[in-house]
Amino acid sequence: MVSIDSSFQSHGERCAATLMLPSQGTRPPVVIMAHGFGAIRAAGLPAFAERFVAEGYAAYLFDYRNFGDSEGEPRHWVSPRRHLQDWAAAIAHVRSLPEVDADRMVLWGTSFSGGHVIQTAAADHRVRAVIAQVPHVSGLASMKQVPVHLLLRMMLAAMRDLCGSVIRREHYSPIIGRHGDMAALTGDDAWHGYARLLPAGTAWENKVLSRIFLEVPLYSPIRHAHKVAAPTLIVAGTRDTITPASAARRASRRIPYCEFHLVECNHFELHLHDEPAFASSIAAQVAFLNRHVGVVPLAPARGGRDHRAGSGSRP
Repeated sequence: MVSIDSSFQSHGERCAATLMLPSQGTRPPVVIMAHGFGAIRAAGLPAFAERFVAEGYAAYLFDYRNFGDSEGEPRHWVSPRRHLQDWAAAIAHVRSLPEVDADRMVLWGTSFSGGHVIQTAAADHRVRAVIAQVPHVSGLASMKQVPVHLLLRMMLAAMRDLCGSVIRREHYSPIIGRHGDMAALTGDDAWHGYARLLPAGTAWENKVLSRIFLEVPLYSPIRHAHKVAAPTLIVAGTRDTITPASAARRASRRIPYCEFHLVECNHFELHLHDEPAFASSIAAQVAFLNRHVGVVPLAPARGGRDHRAGSGSRP
């Protein structure tokens, strides 16, 4: 395997990225990958990327602006609008790379970025396939998991951040917290699971600009799902309390050519390479890639039937 630094510009700022190539073969299909809410590419993504590369695919991992090794101030700025701009810039950059076959491009997202890849593919029909793992598809569905008194505190924090930004005094809130905490993601699975994603020594801070609490309720990629032309795989967890499987299933039914793979796990177990859920998820993802993309060039995917798997079948 060969790793190459391959950064790109998004709205005047550098986004750090890594291109991972298999040792054998030329111009392989490429899987573009970015992380979920407040995470960096080093937090769990390499385990997926290494598996794809071992199968003969290239993987392209990037950090959003204001995160990880990328430029951008203020730091820790989660924003669907800005993230989607970064996805568009990453795609344009990868299409210019001579090392990969950009005609066989796959978008891969997890959690918050699982929604990003659905919305991005709805607008870009040159994308060959989409993989969305435990995707955020409905702002309303996600906010329903939060008690009303915490929602009010989130809105107040968001307003404080917006007002403070005028004089460069931004207000931050925790990304993860325990049950009852005012944080973006709460519960024992979030508290313990998120930390397990981070490599030892990672310079990650548990904070996010509070203005995101005003954006999440309005961000629902499911509204664009019917426009996705590429074959899509959605992987969901039965015990996911952050991005519920029920919402992911609804999104899968709106995408014309979609497989739905349900795994016995919570939101974070899918990301951890030492968990059984990871093995189930990655096996389904590799099989999906081999069917619809393939290391050997395939004819363009044809429409005409709805691909479904296991518990994701239509009732």
